[in-house]
Amino acid sequence: MREKTSVSKLPPILLEWYDTHARALPWRVPPHDRMAGVMPDPYRIWLSEVMLQQTTVATVKDYFARFTARWPDVGALAAAEDADVMAEWAGLGYYARARNLLKCARAVVAEHGGNFPADHDALLKLPGIGPYTAAAISSIAFDLPHAVLDGNVERVMARVYDIHTPLPAAKPELMVRAVALTPQDRPGDYAQAVMDLGATICTPKSPACGICPWREPCVARAEGTAVLLPKKTPKKPKPIRHGTVYLAQREDGAWLLETRPDKGLLGGMLGWPGSDWVDTAEPRPEGTPPLAADWQPLPGEVRHTFTHFHLMLTVQHARVGHDTAPNVGEFIGQNQFSPSDLPTVMRKAFDLTR
Repeated sequence: MREKTSVSKLPPILLEWYDTHARALPWRVPPHDRMAGVMPDPYRIWLSEVMLQQTTVATVKDYFARFTARWPDVGALAAAEDADVMAEWAGLGYYARARNLLKCARAVVAEHGGNFPADHDALLKLPGIGPYTAAAISSIAFDLPHAVLDGNVERVMARVYDIHTPLPAAKPELMVRAVALTPQDRPGDYAQAVMDLGATICTPKSPACGICPWREPCVARAEGTAVLLPKKTPKKPKPIRHGTVYLAQREDGAWLLETRPDKGLLGGMLGWPGSDWVDTAEPRPEGTPPLAADWQPLPGEVRHTFTHFHLMLTVQHARVGHDTAPNVGEFIGQNQFSPSDLPTVMRKAFDLTR
């Protein structure tokens, strides 16, 4: 292993590259504006970082635009109705983030006068803010020297230092490297620069080593191992769970929906009544129908993948009279309900009715 360039020289090299090649993102203050004294809005940085967890920039942009148009600051979000926020979040996935988003916004208003604290430890005490998000807000919003370590940065560190320890075991070693490289000067721009480097140059497949600003000090490039890194511990196959959902439409067009419990998958979201999701294929669990009706199975099935399992749902459909009383949930009129308010797996079930 060799290191051509001292650690102290790497951040200035990367910042020079960033000043020219920074991505234009709706929550970002461009580097030249930042150097002119324009500081980012911590609310927008926090919101974008929460949305970007397990989600791509391309997907987040539209959601971010809608959220900030509807709730332009943390006070507005804190005062929002839970159901409105959950509906706006629908399709973005990992719905615990949306619940924590509201809890955090309300805590910022109640405990910090509507201003995000410019203190890493204080940020960590807010709901839904873990070590990575606290570091990102501290560095990007407040220009404090805290190292960020997302997937892009992990890949860059593993390659620059030719670290072959598989993830996730390599995380502590990669963090040590990331901390050592984080400069006191322009740490916020540096944090965004190293993430941009991973997203646009040091990509998972076919990294563009020839145009990388760190090509000379990169040990993995010199050793010919860049495409092999970072190594990852093989994942166990995901189990397959099965269940049934019941879609009832009243003669006036209203649909029977329920708000799922706050805890658990899709917590707090609108959804169709149905069975538990269990690791068994035959017979498929049907649960208890939400009302007495002539239920008919729809052709096809819903297939959806969550973080830890695949889900396959049978969809039962019925049309019922206006006076039908359900055991669970409530009928929501067509004018009050949009399929876009549903999480993706529930929207897939709705699509089968068409």
